Amino acid sequence: MSRIFVIHENEEWLPPLAAALEARGLDWDEIFMSGRSVDLSATPQEGVYYNRMSASSWTREHGAAPQLTLALLENIQAHGHRVVNKARALDLEISKARQAVILERNGIRTPRSVLAAGASDIAKTARTFEGPVILKPDCGGKGAGVSLYETGEMLAGLIASGDVEPDPFTTMLVQAYIKPAEPFIIRNEIVGGKHLYSVKVDTTGGFELCPADVCEIGDAACPVGEEAEAPNKFEVLTDFAHPDIAKFEKMLAGEGIEIAGVEFLFDDEGKAWTYDININTNYNGQAETKAGIAGSDRAGMMAVSGFLGSLSGQFGVREAAE
Repeated sequence: MSRIFVIHENEEWLPPLAAALEARGLDWDEIFMSGRSVDLSATPQEGVYYNRMSASSWTREHGAAPQLTLALLENIQAHGHRVVNKARALDLEISKARQAVILERNGIRTPRSVLAAGASDIAKTARTFEGPVILKPDCGGKGAGVSLYETGEMLAGLIASGDVEPDPFTTMLVQAYIKPAEPFIIRNEIVGGKHLYSVKVDTTGGFELCPADVCEIGDAACPVGEEAEAPNKFEVLTDFAHPDIAKFEKMLAGEGIEIAGVEFLFDDEGKAWTYDININTNYNGQAETKAGIAGSDRAGMMAVSGFLGSLSGQFGVREAAE
């Protein structure tokens, strides 16, 4: 029997997972990756390690946490301990450009993407695109810093005028914008390498689409003083199916990623376009309750805790969701 260690940098995102681990009576602990160092000569404790490091750590002033975690994971792996979402998974989590390469390599349709840095190179790159373009930080995270322009030429002009000033030290992805036929995307949740369920996400409020309960934004939050149930941008689709889901499972297995959310959208011709692989997936409790799966093995955090429990070999653990 092994102890479970949850590696993370966001205290607000931990409670739902903690509750699911404790509901199963699992022995676990957290490794908080902000304000710490990594001793590369240290021998890690025996256990199962779950990497929940987020690409959006920079939005919480934890910008160094991913690099610290990469070193920690490499040391854990070097000692032969079981890691869920290894260093390679985190390497993809923090680069939309590398994700685009992996998607292309696996025959999954993804928008044209070009990585650039500095105002002049980004402007030059933008001019090679026809139609609307998106500019986003390569690191990504919660949709933060993503902006849409009607044309690449418009973006280049705004850079030339100084209205858009890219950070010269931040790599940016210039990406073709695919307009969805309807204002939503689908996030496909994978746990233990298998599709758990999909989530329909309302995009009318913009690109910040974090599904966690603690980071609902805009009209997803109930106004102060009102007791009415808050509207929710997220709808769990328990019976959603699409041919690309099998491709996602195969792609993730090839990269050693066991827990993830993969996002795609549908254009006006019905074609699916995949643009994001997120290893630090979160689950919306309100949406799970509405779908009738909250607290069951089909719920996100319960599925994750079951998977981790089965890997750790702890007694009294219910089987992971299939």
